[in-house]
Amino acid sequence: MGYEIVTDSCCNLTETTIDELGLHILPLTFMVDGKERRSYLKGQVTDLKQFYMMMREGKVIKTSLPNLAESEVTIRSILDRGNDVLYLGFSSGLSGTFEATDLLCKQLAAEYPERTLICVDTLAASGGEGLLVYHAAKKAQAGEPIEEVARWVEERKLHLAHWFTVDDLMFLFRGGRVSRTSAWAGTMLNIKPVMHVDNEGHLIPLEKVRGRKKSLKALVKHMAASVERPIEEPIFITHGDCLDEAEYLADLIRAELGVSDIRINYVDPVIGAHSGPGTMALFFLADKR
Repeated sequence: MGYEIVTDSCCNLTETTIDELGLHILPLTFMVDGKERRSYLKGQVTDLKQFYMMMREGKVIKTSLPNLAESEVTIRSILDRGNDVLYLGFSSGLSGTFEATDLLCKQLAAEYPERTLICVDTLAASGGEGLLVYHAAKKAQAGEPIEEVARWVEERKLHLAHWFTVDDLMFLFRGGRVSRTSAWAGTMLNIKPVMHVDNEGHLIPLEKVRGRKKSLKALVKHMAASVERPIEEPIFITHGDCLDEAEYLADLIRAELGVSDIRINYVDPVIGAHSGPGTMALFFLADKR
């Protein structure tokens, strides 16, 4: 008897990594012009450049939780194979996804008393969630028991640092993260917020800088000040359709901190719908969040 790891599409891992780690992904949903779409479908590539183009064109994007009937099929299939389940979920401070899936797992646990189902709220998002899932899956592949892997995630999740910046404050305004006045003034003055995810899993603005390159350098500054040493690789970067700038950020980190394994991927549509094109996010294990 073994166990399998389930997470959700907000982990922002690449298809290659998902396959290598043997992960099961519960896709959150988003709607464009009233048409519902999945943020992840196994074997299908979402055209994220097109998604961000729609946002730039002013399309209204709405988001919702995973389809629980589909989630049940995924989790039940693992249990029916005789395996246990470790679910690592999107921050409860940003979404109801974890709460809904945790409740589903409790219901299934009553049906499968011989199986173990453990749910961990990562209090993380995007590549932060993904990096915790990555390390957990590596430990699982190395043969560590489900209880030890779950304990590791619980103990380490408040050391998973998330540092973000965005290029257009109006998307944060639409998502209720900043006021209309702050968004308008910031846009006029070319102010870029530098934010992080706090210990409750909420997205919190911490400082403001003027200009895009300064905001990217600020992410490196915060990493240099708090990253655990020796630095544990890989480091994750996710972006809202601004690959050149993501690579620029990676080059800054290599030059400043000597990191070699930096993995870059898109911010998924559900998170990107609230942060917008030009989102840049950096994730690493730190002394504290």
